[in-house]
Amino acid sequence: MPVTVVRFNLVEPGATPASLSARYRAALEMAAYADGHGITTVQTEEHHGVDNNWLPSPFAFAGAVFGATRRIAVTVSAVIGPLHDPLRLAEDIAVLDLLSGGRLVTVAGIGYRPEEYALFDVEWKRRGRIQDEVLETVLKAWTGEPFTYRGRTVRVTPRPCSDPHPLLLVGGSSKAAARRAARLGLPFFPSAHLPELDAYYKERLVEYGTEGWTMMPASETPLLHLAEDPDEAWDRYGSHFLHEARTYASWQSGDIRSAVRSAATTVDELRAEGVYRILTPDQCLSQGLDNLVLHPLAGGMPVEEGWRSLRLFAERVVPELAD
Repeated sequence: MPVTVVRFNLVEPGATPASLSARYRAALEMAAYADGHGITTVQTEEHHGVDNNWLPSPFAFAGAVFGATRRIAVTVSAVIGPLHDPLRLAEDIAVLDLLSGGRLVTVAGIGYRPEEYALFDVEWKRRGRIQDEVLETVLKAWTGEPFTYRGRTVRVTPRPCSDPHPLLLVGGSSKAAARRAARLGLPFFPSAHLPELDAYYKERLVEYGTEGWTMMPASETPLLHLAEDPDEAWDRYGSHFLHEARTYASWQSGDIRSAVRSAATTVDELRAEGVYRILTPDQCLSQGLDNLVLHPLAGGMPVEEGWRSLRLFAERVVPELAD
């Protein structure tokens, strides 16, 4: 059965505190609805200081989702490791692991926006070395045993419930990220369909004598929206998808690879490109995708339209996937 995902980044250009609060509460209600209709995963992410209010606190959001659900997993893809204190990060993930019974999946990346590093006064040029320390520290912290951290002995409690530790993957599109994952014996999450990088990761596993596996996006991983009339939906709501696509593309340098990176500059180009797709339920089923990622509130989408999309997905697509 394909993996079914509902993605939330809570973007809303020009939001007021009241409208953004309503969007956050709607996302939690959508997560609970998704949980009750057999959708497998909520996906969220982390970005800071963005004019359109992109979610900066994925673990706080994950905790709220866990409080509203019983079965659905939450994937944070990705947490920007160097922007976090490693001891506190270990604590936060451990608490969420305990609260959720092991439903949290964390993908750790290093990001690609120097302005986010500047916001937190973290040195951009040292991001790789900082990420090494962060990952090494959280793995030691989760043992519950004392260890040496920056020249002093520390111990982090409580221990998480997952054995041997909460699911932690290393994300990225570079050989450095693949080496980091292999050296630490952690799974690797390429940010796009990159078979050559998967092969490199597996070679490094042999070199380091560690074990791991790859969770790689399929060659096609579009962001989906469902509608009874896709033409009308593109006319009315295409600007929301284009806003998000252009925002995300503006952050990407030439060497960054992403499964959802768009080169479109107009709604018509975006529709033709296929990174974002508005489909009827029947069209969605006919796509033959291994991962169906619904993005019901993309780019500040009106909440009521997001609900229409989610209900079509949950009531007319998901049941057919189980047959």
